[in-house]
Amino acid sequence: MQRLFNFTQIFFFSLTYLSSWETQALAVLTNGGPEALAWGILIVVCGAMAQSASLAEMASMQPVAGAQYHWTHYLAPPNQKRFITWMQGWITWFAWISTLAGVANTTATMIQGLASVNYPGYEPKQWHLTLIIIGMLVVEALMNMYTFWLIPWIEMLAGILHICLLVVFLVVFTCLAPRHTPEFVFLRTQSSSGWTPFPAWNIGLLTPVWGFVGEDYPGLNMEISLTFLGFDGAVHMSEEVRRAKQAVPRSIFYTVVTNGVLAYAMVVCMLFTMGSVEEAQKSSFPIIEICRQATGSVKAATAMVSGLLVISLSVNLASIASVSRLTWAWARDGALPQWFAFIDRKHNVPIRAVWLPVLVVMVLACLNIASSAAFGAFVALGSIGLFVSYFIAIGCMVHNRFQVDAATFGNWNMGRLGLPVNVFALVYTAWATVWLAFPSTLPVTGSNMNYAAPIFGATTLFAVVHWFVKGRTNWEGLNKETIRLVVEGGELQLK
Repeated sequence: MQRLFNFTQIFFFSLTYLSSWETQALAVLTNGGPEALAWGILIVVCGAMAQSASLAEMASMQPVAGAQYHWTHYLAPPNQKRFITWMQGWITWFAWISTLAGVANTTATMIQGLASVNYPGYEPKQWHLTLIIIGMLVVEALMNMYTFWLIPWIEMLAGILHICLLVVFLVVFTCLAPRHTPEFVFLRTQSSSGWTPFPAWNIGLLTPVWGFVGEDYPGLNMEISLTFLGFDGAVHMSEEVRRAKQAVPRSIFYTVVTNGVLAYAMVVCMLFTMGSVEEAQKSSFPIIEICRQATGSVKAATAMVSGLLVISLSVNLASIASVSRLTWAWARDGALPQWFAFIDRKHNVPIRAVWLPVLVVMVLACLNIASSAAFGAFVALGSIGLFVSYFIAIGCMVHNRFQVDAATFGNWNMGRLGLPVNVFALVYTAWATVWLAFPSTLPVTGSNMNYAAPIFGATTLFAVVHWFVKGRTNWEGLNKETIRLVVEGGELQLK
């Protein structure tokens, strides 16, 4: 693999991927009201910083494309190492397939929402959404195959747009939009979900963790995007980053810090200036209605949201790159068929690993034609799957810290603060994971049910059964020679 990314490019790659303030702009205040979002964002930023700092320490030790499962193998107790690594690998892979599906669905829904607003006679259909997803995935997969050398520059430009566009939104909302009172922003706790205050507040707390759109929004019943989640995307590109042991950990942590500041600015500004909450909730795509209320113009609102669409398209492009590297690494280590570990020497890209997750998502997108709830069920796996993968990796790190022959940390580490930060990250991850499984509204129906836990259970059961059928006897574990070459290659670059 060619090391195409420098620090600036991988930082903007990671910064754009999180797109945290954009997701806040897509939020709907169904649970907990403005208060849950205004205060919850602070809790989420602190938790995400602890998670990212913990992962950054591990990335400094071993900046490898397999990321979570490689770190788990490196830090787990020797007796359980193979099994825990096997489970971690499959959980992370399924979570990233789901994440790609969620990002593609978000982008396609945004395109359909813009069409609905600008062409009143247009009647959105679920099969339209499926065709948009398939067309978009094909184009961006081809870009990942034939023009991958452009992607670092595309993501850097998208990162610059990510920052500049926030300024545009803040200026427009501040200068043109109506005003709410501080009491509305920081003290109002109304909830239209049917939950009592405590669960409503905690479910509302997850709005900064992932944008959640209810059953009333066409084509999207579960997650609309991921934010403060998936910062491991940059780590899966580690083997294509120069001076990866320094660049990757810094990009992971400072991405969360930067996005935290941007997201908080957006949350406070939007809550003060969003106009009628009820009208926004009735809209087919809330942010368009919020922008229309602020500007008084559908065309101006379309222009603003089109900027978000460009960001979303770049996130989808980055998602294909990240999940393809994870697929390639998992095949290289013998869990997926070795056929997918092939590198095309003309373009230095794992082209088979690019197309496997893309084709899986295309097939899943066809579920949208029959039932958006069916596709949403698999999309729901992304958040809970990634949180569990973080929990396993950080848990193994905490265990390793107490061992006599503990692993040697890299240059990027937290020193004495490491253990407390790791423990806080575990507590936050466990708490958020519980609420990630709750449905957003009551009463629960087939269309608004949160299928994250059942789908996660099904994928976990698959991994367990597959372990007893193949893994326990035929899987030899990670390709240690490859790990040695990658790690030594990074050390030579530092010298």
